[in-house]
Amino acid sequence: MNFRNMVLRLLLCFGMTLPPASWASLGGTLDSVDADSTQMHATRHLASHGGYVVHELTLASGTVVREFTTPSNTVFGVAWQGPFKPDLQQLLGAHFARLNAAGKVHHGDHRSLRIHASDLVIESSGRMRAFAGRAYLPALVPAGVSLSDIR
Repeated sequence: MNFRNMVLRLLLCFGMTLPPASWASLGGTLDSVDADSTQMHATRHLASHGGYVVHELTLASGTVVREFTTPSNTVFGVAWQGPFKPDLQQLLGAHFARLNAAGKVHHGDHRSLRIHASDLVIESSGRMRAFAGRAYLPALVPAGVSLSDIR
């Protein structure tokens, strides 16, 4: 095997260990918001607020997803509300594993799930045809942004 083939194989193996870009919304870039909009076949509206931009995606199911980006186009929060849960694996990206693990632990309430850690907050609740939730990365929330705005 020559050096070039060995390098190509290493790069291929490394690339296969990375998650797809469309699953990198929370903590990802504006490109991941574009991918979410396309993947979810959503209508997209933008609203600029002081230190952040809200990308509101309306899905055909009636569910509304909001992705919050910093002035440097990093997604610091996501929120959802509607009759169906959106693809949370796509919205949460690498953070979905923590939500999934928390869901497997018996916590007494099957209608809500909360993770409050120093690096990640996820709140999800609902019942059939009425779901809501939010997730954000506290370290990325811009100064002056109220956490109650992430909804």
